[in-house]
Amino acid sequence: MKNNTPTSPLPDTLQEYGQKFKQFLLKIAEVVMFLQLLVKNIVKSKFEGQEFLKQCYIIGNKSVGLISITGIIIGLVLTIQSRPPLVEFGAEAMLPGMVAVSLIREMGPVITALICAGKIGSSMGAELGSMRVTEQIDAMEVSNTNPINFLVVPRVLAATLMIPLLTLYADIIGLFGSWLGVNIKDETSLILFINQAFNYVEFIDIIPAIIKSFFFGAVIGIVGCYKGYHAKRGTESVGIAANSAVVTASLLVIIVDLVAVQITDLL
Repeated sequence: MKNNTPTSPLPDTLQEYGQKFKQFLLKIAEVVMFLQLLVKNIVKSKFEGQEFLKQCYIIGNKSVGLISITGIIIGLVLTIQSRPPLVEFGAEAMLPGMVAVSLIREMGPVITALICAGKIGSSMGAELGSMRVTEQIDAMEVSNTNPINFLVVPRVLAATLMIPLLTLYADIIGLFGSWLGVNIKDETSLILFINQAFNYVEFIDIIPAIIKSFFFGAVIGIVGCYKGYHAKRGTESVGIAANSAVVTASLLVIIVDLVAVQITDLL
C-alpha cells in the first residue's frame, strides 16, 4: 500500500537557507581579504604617483560638469522652495544662512557622493571588470605585477581625495545658484549674500561635512574596485559589476551619512 502523505519541504528549505548563509559568509571573507590586501599595499608597496594623478584627473574631469549643473539646481530649488514660508514669518533675511547650512552640512556632501557613486563607481566597476574578463589582471599577476597596487590603490586614494574637493566645489556652486534664486524676486549683491550666508555657518558645520566626504570617497572607490576586480567570467559580468557598484556604493553612502549624523549630534 502506497503512502500518500506529502513530503515536507522544510528540510529542502533549511538546506537552501544554509547554502545562502554559507555564500554570505564567504562573501564577507572575500571582502575582508580584499580590504586587507588594499591596506597592505597602501602601507608597504611602492606608491604609483603617476597613476594616482591620472585617476584624480579622470575623476574630476568626469564629474565637474554634472556637479556644476546639480549644484546650481539644488541652490535654486532650496531658495525658491524656502522663500515663501520665511517671507510669511518675516524671516526672509535668514534665507541665505539657511541655504548655506543645508548645503554645507548635508545636501552638498550627500548629493555629490551619490552623483560620484553613479559616475565614478560604475566606471571603476566596468573598467576593472572588463580587465578581469579579458584576463588582463591575470596577465599582470603572472608577470609578477601587483594589480592591487597598480589598479586599485590609485583609484581608491584618488576617489578619497577628489570627492571632498568636489563637495566643496558643489557647495560654492550651490550658493551661487541660491544667489540667482534670491535675485529672481529681489536684488542682492553677491558679496552681501555671501556675508549673510556665512553669518549662520559655524566651524562645526564645515569640519564634519569634509570628514565624512573623505569616507564617502573611500567607500565609492573601494566598492567600485572590489566589484570590478572580482567580476566573473563573461561579458555580461561587466555590466553586472558596474550596476552592483552603483547600487552598493549609493546604499553605503546613505549608511555612512546616517552614522556621521549621529556622531556629529553626540558631539
